[in-house]
Amino acid sequence: MLKNIRAVLFDLDGTLIDSAPDLGAAADKMRTDRGMPSLPYELYRPLAGAGARGMLKVAFDMTPEHQDFMVMREEFFANYETAMTVRTYVFDGVDDLIEHIQLRQMPWGVVTNKMARFTDPLTQAMPLFASARAIVSGDTTPHPKPHPEPLFEAARRLGLPPEVCLYVGDDERDIAAGRAAGMPTVAATYGYLGEKTDISTWGADLRIDSPNKLLQLLAEA
Repeated sequence: MLKNIRAVLFDLDGTLIDSAPDLGAAADKMRTDRGMPSLPYELYRPLAGAGARGMLKVAFDMTPEHQDFMVMREEFFANYETAMTVRTYVFDGVDDLIEHIQLRQMPWGVVTNKMARFTDPLTQAMPLFASARAIVSGDTTPHPKPHPEPLFEAARRLGLPPEVCLYVGDDERDIAAGRAAGMPTVAATYGYLGEKTDISTWGADLRIDSPNKLLQLLAEA
């Protein structure tokens, strides 16, 4: 399957970078600013992939249906925007993986549901992304994942047909988007998966438990 791959696209949070510490801190600051006790980071991490929705659920047991959700979400965004790279780091093995992809002269890119408001400054601040040929955010196209349009946009930017682009993500919507776009898909199981997640139902073509495993698979292709 990987023999025909000419480019690799990745989800961002939970796949290339671990941003859960900064996301959790942004929500926890909202608690401490209100005189509420801080919550353990371990409570925030499993829901980091859900962004503001997940973080506000942990911090305040608040859902999008709550009348104050939009105001609280903007406060969370403001907190996160001021400290997006304080604790965020690249997963072990990602640097080697990207280096291998480049040595094979394959373009690579990012397709995330994170809004450009956050994606752009974050990727500009982290050296890893200097070589990315395409960075598509959740609001780059009219539809975020699981709609395939963000992946189609990334393929257009790379100048390649979708079927020769591999998509790697740590969420079911990543795999759904990749399949809808006609891309081979890889489920990254080292991200923010909860204990109850059944990855076998996602329909991914491959699974990896570390970035190094994808490097190995590409090297063997």
